[in-house]
Amino acid sequence: QVQLVESGGGLVQAGGSLRLSCAAPGRTFSNYARGWFRQAPGKEREFVASINWSGDYTYYADSVKGRFTISRDNAKNTVYLEMNSLKPEDTAVYYCAAGILHTKGSAGMESWGKGTLVTVSS
Repeated sequence: QVQLVESGGGLVQAGGSLRLSCAAPGRTFSNYARGWFRQAPGKEREFVASINWSGDYTYYADSVKGRFTISRDNAKNTVYLEMNSLKPEDTAVYYCAAGILHTKGSAGMESWGKGTLVTVSS
């Protein structure tokens, strides 16, 4: 049963922008914290950003702070990740997640998508 579906990945040049979306067809996550994570080739999955259920509080990894923005639209049951000033080191598969706890990490995340690939060329 697919619960979270990411979209918006692709190939972009360094310095460019992309907007990722994460929809939740068939299930509402409006009362859940949502997060974005990424996994680069040969590396472990890492935290990128998270947002609480209302959208009032956010956390960011130091590596993306000031460049990425997480937001959500509970009416659309969707969370977004706006990525600006992209760097080659941002290349990874990006995953969205949902969970009861809002943390700076994967603790408490219960549902995961299958990921969308972002490739940043130099």
